[in-house]
Amino acid sequence: MNNVINAFFMTYAALFPIINPPGAALIFLNVTRSCEPEVRRKLALRVAASGFLLLICAIFTGSYILAFFGISLSALRLAGGLVITMMGWRLLNGDDNFNDKEPARRDSQNGEMDLAFYPLTLPLTFGPGSIAVAMALGGREPNHLNGLGSAVSQDMGVIAGIGAICLTVYLAYRYAGGLKRVLGRNGGNVLLRLAAFILLCIGVQIVWQGMAGLIQTLPR
Repeated sequence: MNNVINAFFMTYAALFPIINPPGAALIFLNVTRSCEPEVRRKLALRVAASGFLLLICAIFTGSYILAFFGISLSALRLAGGLVITMMGWRLLNGDDNFNDKEPARRDSQNGEMDLAFYPLTLPLTFGPGSIAVAMALGGREPNHLNGLGSAVSQDMGVIAGIGAICLTVYLAYRYAGGLKRVLGRNGGNVLLRLAAFILLCIGVQIVWQGMAGLIQTLPR
């Protein structure tokens, strides 16, 4: 039980600052500003569910998928970091056309739901940073038979931690409108720019980590 609890808190604590649900909620609200409240609630649930599946896949199959395609974790960080950096820069500079679509799609619930996976789930909420953390949490093997039970209990704790962070994301996104009403228009804009700047910094940091990892692999 101690292994489960420790793994739970370790997973939650590692993912929370990277995902930053409160800050991401304001970005979510900005991207979905043309959506009806009911559609926004469905998007919040779908983002949380998609993120849970994405992180679970990263834990158990992520390293194998990257190896199959010959992609290093550093390359994943570099590519994903560039995408996050561009989106953070775009939001920071107040691109109000970020969510523009053709009129037919703008008035269509199905069209709005197309936002659920890209860009809302990947990379705005569950980007390469959280994927890399999930892969690191799942990247160990038991060295002996007695460690098998410990590994299983740790997996249970990690899965529970991922479920908890995804629930936090859902609640933050679900009630993002209420947060904006409390903050007011000016306060919401200030925190949105701050969240966008943090997103930009996270993207730059991930790019730097990816570049550093690739540089280390160069022949000397």
